[in-house]
Amino acid sequence: MELFRKKSVEETLAETGEEGRSLKRTLTTWDLAIMGVAVAVGAGIFSVGAQAAAFHAGPAVIISFMLAGLICAAAVMCYAEFASAIPVSGSAYTFTYTSLGEVVAWIIGWDMILEMLMAASVISKYWGVYLNDFVHLMGGTGFTTSIRFGGFKVDLAPLVVVSLFTALLVLGTKISARFDGALTVLKIGIVLFVIVVGFFYIKTDNYHPFIPPSEPAADVPGATVSGVMGQPLWQWISGMEPTIYGVPGILSGAALVFFAFVGFDVVATTSEEAKEPHKTIPRGIGLGMAIVVVLYVLVAIVTTGMVSYKDLAKAKNPSLATGFEMVGASWAAKIISFGIVIGLTTVVMVLLLGLTRTIFSMSRDGLLPRSLSKTGRHGTPARIQVIAGIIVALVACSFDIDVLSDLVNIGTLSAFFLVAISVPVMRRRRPDLPRPFKIPGNPWVPVLIALACLWLMLNLTVLTWIRFAIWLAVGFAIYFGYSYGHSRLGRHELTEEVSSATRQALGDE
Repeated sequence: MELFRKKSVEETLAETGEEGRSLKRTLTTWDLAIMGVAVAVGAGIFSVGAQAAAFHAGPAVIISFMLAGLICAAAVMCYAEFASAIPVSGSAYTFTYTSLGEVVAWIIGWDMILEMLMAASVISKYWGVYLNDFVHLMGGTGFTTSIRFGGFKVDLAPLVVVSLFTALLVLGTKISARFDGALTVLKIGIVLFVIVVGFFYIKTDNYHPFIPPSEPAADVPGATVSGVMGQPLWQWISGMEPTIYGVPGILSGAALVFFAFVGFDVVATTSEEAKEPHKTIPRGIGLGMAIVVVLYVLVAIVTTGMVSYKDLAKAKNPSLATGFEMVGASWAAKIISFGIVIGLTTVVMVLLLGLTRTIFSMSRDGLLPRSLSKTGRHGTPARIQVIAGIIVALVACSFDIDVLSDLVNIGTLSAFFLVAISVPVMRRRRPDLPRPFKIPGNPWVPVLIALACLWLMLNLTVLTWIRFAIWLAVGFAIYFGYSYGHSRLGRHELTEEVSSATRQALGDE
């Protein structure tokens, strides 16, 4: 079996013009930047930072955000190099197909499906939770989006938000981007307002100690790393007792808050729909990343300065709203709840877009059924969009958030790892390939980025790794049972071999 067969760059680019399976180029630099901001400024900015401060790093969560942001920014610059040279839908999947080979591309495509499917389900589920909270805060005490069927409780809110954006994305990427952009500008305004107000409640004493001393996780009620399954993998491998805070807490906090930055790889999946992608992709990613890092660091400063991390650890599901409630500014909780509802709405849209574009690329290559990759009259893969929307809605309506969220980070980090490794490989394989944007310091910088991503992965829990291994096992079963035999690249090579053998036989005669 030829598992590491590779697609040529020229063949990959040529496939974008295939009749009935091509996408329209409508997105600008601003569209792409807003898309990145839209997916990153969501649940993470309102909740993940507070949880990381409470149970991982204390005030040093500010460093965790900077570390995660730096690694993510460096990794997405690797994406930008590939996207500027190979402006084709599929992101990391497409890039690894041309550099590391088909089986690696399948693994990363399968990981990206996991990442975006789980993330879209988690965020749409959160949207329902915060919608209920907002209505309750405004006085609607009897309101609920959940209904019961026998012994099952089903939340209908995810169905509503997923259906809305599935319909918009079927109608066209540009119209979806405009709607997304308007809501994103609104939620950035809300975040800035919250930050400004929060600065008036900051007490510098809350920043001391900035890096709390390490202590056993079992001593902190509510700590998520207690027990073997909740312990970071590297601590389990080394036989360490589960701990939080200290330098290890900063690192595990960075692994947790990395969730805040997932989705920037979604921007690269839209390369085939970007105008002048060699310019717009790097600029869009860079601009969006800069906005997000600044916002997250400011929110972390406000959250940890308003109340002590020890007080946050005592709260149930600590969030930015928790901090305002503790200082007596409960009125701000209403604004924050409204901001969350608006914020999560845009995240769902971008994740649905990224999920379908990944499946579209894999389908066009034959690794998934080719019938899925047909585009409709609006120039979008409507069939995939509808199927993906149905699956996301069903998963979100039926499963708990904790079950869904564990795998998002590891799927993203594994994709970042392989894309970073692919940069020096492709530089060596195709030095002649035009690269309008180049990440500096090749090969050492990409290798360091890959190692940093691997280290963050090792800071994820043992249970996350077990679930990830199960997902990969299912993926390999599908690849060897279906994808390898239906791959267009494999069939093309087989056709060439048969033609060559036929020509040789006729020549011998």
